[in-house]
Amino acid sequence: MSLASEMERSLSRMKRRVALMGLLLLLTTLIGVVGFMILEDYPLLDACYMALITMTTIGYSEVHSLTEVGRIFNSFFIVFSVTTTFFVIGMLTHAIVELEFSGYFSNRRTRRMIDHLNDHFIVCGYGRVGRRAVEELRNSKAPFIIIEQDPALAEAAMRAGNLAVAADSTRDQTLLDVGVERARGLIAALPSDADNLFVVLSAKNLNPHLKISARAVEEEATEKLLRAGADVVYAPYVKAGHQLAQCLLKPHVVEFLDLATQHMELDIAIEQFLVDSRSPIAGQVLKEFQIHREYGVIVLAIRKADGHMLFNPPAEAQIDGGDYLIVMGESEGFERMEKLLNATSRNPAAN
Repeated sequence: MSLASEMERSLSRMKRRVALMGLLLLLTTLIGVVGFMILEDYPLLDACYMALITMTTIGYSEVHSLTEVGRIFNSFFIVFSVTTTFFVIGMLTHAIVELEFSGYFSNRRTRRMIDHLNDHFIVCGYGRVGRRAVEELRNSKAPFIIIEQDPALAEAAMRAGNLAVAADSTRDQTLLDVGVERARGLIAALPSDADNLFVVLSAKNLNPHLKISARAVEEEATEKLLRAGADVVYAPYVKAGHQLAQCLLKPHVVEFLDLATQHMELDIAIEQFLVDSRSPIAGQVLKEFQIHREYGVIVLAIRKADGHMLFNPPAEAQIDGGDYLIVMGESEGFERMEKLLNATSRNPAAN
């Protein structure tokens, strides 16, 4: 069920209960008004006033002296009206508590937060792969939202401080609810290849410019996901086998890459920066930039605007607007570089 549908159902239940409570209070008031008018010959205004002060247990004196019959009626009316009033108060309290626990108010807050999302990432699935993706997004301070069908996992994601909804990410309406049309990228990390394929097809149809990375459980699903519109497909089991072999064949290389890309507690990382066409370095060659001396970082590669990747670029390599610089260094140097390059984002999705 989509977030909007769940909110609509909760609101509908609340409206029905409020209508029932209002009807009970109105009928009780009418009983008192009619009784005082018939039995005690009260004017309409006096009868309404007497009924209301009796129902609310305010305790004001009688408007007019009551006869014996009037006192008997008033005794029964006191018991009936006060019981009804407290019953209505109990119903109202129960409805508010139920709405709070059912997530209605939190859903409203979530809806407002989603409406403010723009150029964000959507993570479909909060399993082992999804959780690691979320960690990377949080470390990079990128805006994101999680879609998880299992309510327990969705609640765990929210308890961890993430923006998440419990919904089926294979449905178009769910993707629209989380702003897929405004999103920058999507991560399909569901446990089933079929579900990931549905997500990729739906998301690409709703936003053709969306960058999508998908998880493939079976190796043969990789080609299908790519044909469906995924930009990158990651097969954990294939990658794990490759990594295990590399740990034995090239342990120091693996250690270095792990140090540069995963050890967030160290002030060293590999980053990518978009060179703005208005940047003062656009059109210059790499040696004129003096990047290592000025910023303490190393240029590992230049991803040209046409998609060509230039590894270990020579000093004479030209830097053009629209290129991405793949660099390694410390965060202080990254911050100063970002200002010079006028990059729109520290980790933009590569074209």
